[in-house]
Amino acid sequence: MNKEINAIPVLPLRGITIFPKMVMHFDVGRTKSLKAIEEAMKDDEMLFVVAQKDASVDDPKEGDLYTVGTIVHIKQMVKISEGQVKILVKGKSRAKIVSLTDDDFIAANIEVIEEEKVMDTEYEALLRTIGELFERYAELSPGITDEVLYGILGVKDSVEMIDLMIGHIPVEVEKKQEVLGCLDLNERMYKVAEILNSEIDILDIQKDIYSKVKRNIDKSQKEYFLREQIKIIQDELGDKDGLQADLDKYEAKLKSLELPEEVRNKIEKEINRLKKTATASPESGTIRGYIETVLELPWGTETKENLDLKKASTVLEKEHYGLTKVKERVLEYLAVKKLAPNGEPPIICLVGPPGVGKTSIAKSIAKATGRNYVRVSLGGVRDEAEIRGHRRTYVGAIPGRFVYSLTEAKTMNPLMLLDEIDKMSGDFKGDPAAALLEILDSNQNNAFRDHYLEVSLDLSKTLFITTANTLSTIPKPLLDRMEVIEVNSYTESEKLEIAQKYLLPNQLKKHALTTKNVKISKANMLYLISNYTKESGVRNLERTLAKICRKVAREMVENEVEVVQITPAKLKDYLGASVYTYDKKNEKSEVGIVRGLAWTSVGGDTLSIEVGRMKGKGRLQLTGKLGDVMKESAQAAISYIRSQADKLGVAEDFYEKEDLHIHIPEGAVPKDGPSAGITMATAMISALTEKPVKANLAMTGEITITGRVLPIGGLKEKLLAAKRANINEIIVPVQNKKNVDEMDASIIEGLNIVYATTMNDVLAHVFA
Repeated sequence: MNKEINAIPVLPLRGITIFPKMVMHFDVGRTKSLKAIEEAMKDDEMLFVVAQKDASVDDPKEGDLYTVGTIVHIKQMVKISEGQVKILVKGKSRAKIVSLTDDDFIAANIEVIEEEKVMDTEYEALLRTIGELFERYAELSPGITDEVLYGILGVKDSVEMIDLMIGHIPVEVEKKQEVLGCLDLNERMYKVAEILNSEIDILDIQKDIYSKVKRNIDKSQKEYFLREQIKIIQDELGDKDGLQADLDKYEAKLKSLELPEEVRNKIEKEINRLKKTATASPESGTIRGYIETVLELPWGTETKENLDLKKASTVLEKEHYGLTKVKERVLEYLAVKKLAPNGEPPIICLVGPPGVGKTSIAKSIAKATGRNYVRVSLGGVRDEAEIRGHRRTYVGAIPGRFVYSLTEAKTMNPLMLLDEIDKMSGDFKGDPAAALLEILDSNQNNAFRDHYLEVSLDLSKTLFITTANTLSTIPKPLLDRMEVIEVNSYTESEKLEIAQKYLLPNQLKKHALTTKNVKISKANMLYLISNYTKESGVRNLERTLAKICRKVAREMVENEVEVVQITPAKLKDYLGASVYTYDKKNEKSEVGIVRGLAWTSVGGDTLSIEVGRMKGKGRLQLTGKLGDVMKESAQAAISYIRSQADKLGVAEDFYEKEDLHIHIPEGAVPKDGPSAGITMATAMISALTEKPVKANLAMTGEITITGRVLPIGGLKEKLLAAKRANINEIIVPVQNKKNVDEMDASIIEGLNIVYATTMNDVLAHVFA
């Protein structure tokens, strides 16, 4: 009677079948499989492995698995990475699934299959036949070495030998599973013999194909050598269809171009070198490549620049909403260019968070100014040769990106966008940012020398626009050569205008819809912006609108409707529950709790800073995954409070008898920056004096140990966050008043902004 094993962990296999006595290693990454291995390792290291019928199924159920598998012993387990291990197993015996349970991992009650041999004449004949077939297969198959062949044929146990044979034959899982699941030994041997016979036929055909291919390759090589001999003969005779034809083409193009004298002399010299170089020589191809690269550059070709300010303004306004500073700078440049035609174009750096339109505005500027547009992506560039090119002494040398970009632009005065200039980095191959110093300097770029070209290239007529998310990673010498224009985050009202005027019409057009098919009011669009997108720009908003259009298209086709009204309920149906929620102001004034303002990569946000006071020995505890800068701000605030303890009404020995615990909720989210100093100081003073802080108040600013309030950045985003939280009184450093004065009235409307020079100014307004 067959033995039964209960609740053995099961490991489903994809594309693999393991036989008894076979040793195999493979990777495991699925969660249930990992838990099954863990369970096996706890007990006797035994595991039941069984193949899946469909390898693409990620979470197989009982119907997805074959019924017969193999009990294996885990010999070794190695962790490769987080969530992935490699295990080495050895097959023990066949087993059949009786029943399955599927919880954290798959477990099974199985019946171990006992092998029965009938030692008759048919058995002996089959065994000899299989041995001969496997020897024939090994002769044809490069994967079966002599050691493997004799190792398998030398196995005394016929059952084990047959299993090892089929395990070494690369056939489909279905065929292997037929053999594994065949319980009658003679029938199993018939199946293996049939598979071996089929594989031998296939290998015979493959051998024939390989010999035919080899004959064809030998013929092609012979033809290649003959063609090369013909070329040499043509060169010797000066045949017009050989090298001479290319030389005539180069010389004709050289005469037609208006080249600088230096370039003309260089090309003439290279053409003469090419005449004296054998066609079969590798140097011949190098010289040809150089000549063609230089002659393809748009020497002397320029587009006529549009100096009509009204036309340029119309183009910019039509294609982009907002970005006032950028548009004004372009119109100023065109006005100066009209008065001083020989003036140098500016080198502008657009700095702002992702998705606010830095890259797309460059294309609009090119259209407004009448220049050809070309983009150079600098993100991730680490090699100086990407900028300056390789010297021609290197094998596979090519020019730098700027030479290629001018060739692509087909003009010497394009608008060249240098995208993601803040994401370059240097390594042992040089510093690409240093190589840009010459290009982005109007006093030097009229004679830029690419290492590959070895001649001067005039880039002074190119209008360079660069983009960056932050200035902190741009080297100071490079930053000094650029005129920085900040592109700020969009307010919700600006996003509403952009969505209605640009994004929605574009998406409707892409999805073959019209405003008659999709109806969405301003209020519902604003609801979509507030609850489903949280970003500085509008990239995610555009993706969300595209998703809505797809949902509408499907609903129109399936339900045969013509109009779909987008409401909050419909948005929930299409997009799920609201993705983002925003903290509101505190409901009542509380002790030790102060609302701070923070800048993030997706806009502004509010942070509730909480301070707890307890008996102790003056220990300061900081939690909430705070960065080094915020920790130092807390230490500075403590020093300020200790120095002003008497004036603040705080016990002078509080730092010896009491512990303070500063906590900022959402502890898993990293927080850092130089703008939480006054907030933490206020929260600590409130906790130590037991005075509650106003509920409708928020603040931002850094503190010194003497109580001075220092300026901060990202004020626009922070004020918008405060308005969103229904906070109407804001304390900001007095040095940031200039930033407030530059803001639109819609941003500061309804806000009572208090300017603070010292902590005394802050404390005069905070307590309820």
